[in-house]
Amino acid sequence: MRVEAKLKEMGLKLPTPPKPVANYVPTVRTGYLLFVSGHGPYRDGTLHFIGKLGKDLTVEEGYQAAQLVCLNCLASVKEALGDLDRVKRVVKLLGMVNSAPDFGQQPEVMNGASDLLVNLYSEAGRHARSAVGMAALPRGIAVEIEMVLEVE
Repeated sequence: MRVEAKLKEMGLKLPTPPKPVANYVPTVRTGYLLFVSGHGPYRDGTLHFIGKLGKDLTVEEGYQAAQLVCLNCLASVKEALGDLDRVKRVVKLLGMVNSAPDFGQQPEVMNGASDLLVNLYSEAGRHARSAVGMAALPRGIAVEIEMVLEVE
C-alpha cells in the first residue's frame, strides 16, 4: 500500500509544508540522503502544543505533538521528492522535547513520531533515534524533530 493511502487509512493527512522561519531550507539532498531541518507542530499555519512536557503538557499530548511534527516533516519530504514512496529508509531522528527540569520521558514522547514512521514504512521505518530534553525550544513549542532519510 502506498504511504499516502496508509495515512488516509489511519485518519491522518499531510499538512501544508511549513515555511522556514529563518535563514535555512526545509530539506537538503546529497546523493541518496535527504536531511530534513528541524520542524515544529504546525497545523493550518498555526503552532500547537506549546509548553513544557511534565509541567504544561502530558506525555500523551507530547506523543500527539511528536506525531504532528513528523507529519510536518513528511510534508516537506513530499515537497522535496514529489512522492513519499521515494523514501527507501528512515535512517535517523533527532527529537528535542521541551522539558520541565525533572521530566525524563522524552523517549515515550518521541514514540509519536517513531510509531508513525514504522506504521507507514514497516521495517524501512525503523530508525536510529535520539530523544533529548531541552530547556527551551523556539516559540515555546513542545517538540522539534530533525530527520535523515535514504531516498531513491
